[in-house]
Amino acid sequence: MPDKVKTGLFFGSFNPIHTGHMILAEYMIEYTDLKEVWFVVSPQNPLKEKNSLLADYHRLAMVNIAVEDDARMRSSNIEFKMPQPSYTVDTLAYLDEKHPDKHFVLIGGTDILPSFHKWKNYKVLLENYALYIYNRPNYEPGKYSDHENISLFDAPLLEISASFIRDSIKKGKDIRYMRVINCYCSVNRV
Repeated sequence: MPDKVKTGLFFGSFNPIHTGHMILAEYMIEYTDLKEVWFVVSPQNPLKEKNSLLADYHRLAMVNIAVEDDARMRSSNIEFKMPQPSYTVDTLAYLDEKHPDKHFVLIGGTDILPSFHKWKNYKVLLENYALYIYNRPNYEPGKYSDHENISLFDAPLLEISASFIRDSIKKGKDIRYMRVINCYCSVNRV
């Protein structure tokens, strides 16, 4: 049986996807052993409010456009078909079943670690999956940094966020170099 393809899963609302997301995905492919990155568009993060999200398929369309020219990246709407809110452990179980040729790795920032113990079946995740964690300003890896399945990376970061982009649009600011695609401005009504 051939080796499984090591695939990074970058979960997020991508509301909108932006240059910072793309830089992180490219870094993970170029500077780790990942062969590809899937952007898993989450309809609802159980630890966040959904009220400011664009429609699921608008966010998926933006990710599709962002990755269309890079064969190493793809979007995934797998969580659209699952009960909401979606839980990473359930998504991984489904993906493992549907893609036995893949070895899935979670990609996240150090900002997920302080509340990682709140994730559904977080111990199952820690024991069965590798987590590739990039440093985020003002967040320490904490007690999980020594876990054998967690690898820390100093990926290049931009001080940019989707909420900053949304707020800038509301204020009529020019964001042409922060966004990945042009359609967000016409789709966004927040």
